[in-house]
Amino acid sequence: MTVWDRPEPPTRPVPLDRERIVAAAVALADEGGLEAVSVRKVAARLNAGPMRLYGYISTKQELFDLMVDEVQAEILPEEQPDDWREALRVLAHRTRQAALRHEWLADLLGGRPTLGPHGLAVTEATLAALDGLADIDTVMRAVETVSAYVTGAIRREIANLRAERATGLSKLDWQRASGPHVTSMLASGRFPALAKAVYDGTDVDAETSFATGLDWVLDAVAAKLTRPPA
Repeated sequence: MTVWDRPEPPTRPVPLDRERIVAAAVALADEGGLEAVSVRKVAARLNAGPMRLYGYISTKQELFDLMVDEVQAEILPEEQPDDWREALRVLAHRTRQAALRHEWLADLLGGRPTLGPHGLAVTEATLAALDGLADIDTVMRAVETVSAYVTGAIRREIANLRAERATGLSKLDWQRASGPHVTSMLASGRFPALAKAVYDGTDVDAETSFATGLDWVLDAVAAKLTRPPA
């Protein structure tokens, strides 16, 4: 029986329910990352004994599953675009925006799909956008390809944000501090392709990079989509 199917225990003097538990866990994670989340810490936030929480969740992983599902409610748009590319583009950008609001989400993306109502709704919207455009196996591979790009791009962006906070250096500050070493290495002539990228490439912000890469992935998906025979 999953955590979503399990009945909640009766209310006691300090009222509890899964909604309050998950809200407290999300708040803790937003403040200090997943390492700040434990059954004991969530219970303390709610002024309840830790053992009471086990009436609602059995493991820390269940708590994480509930947290992810809660945030996935922020991803699903109120209206689904009719165009499949726009539908997948909207879902991808909303996933990125949710991860920027809740950075810990990046650590939980890409694993087994969560089975909560919001996660299932996001999956349904994703598959529905491609329904009828190709056979189901092609659709599944297309969804996996887009998901892999979105997850990887989000994790890279969040990792850079964390590095900035850990070092106290912005991207520009880090580039300036690393400049002499990079210049020396490139002057050796051992890295001509990298030198061309450094000196001739255009530096773009994270949002532009994400949007451009996503469009390229969607172009590749479009090339594989063929309407099945009637």
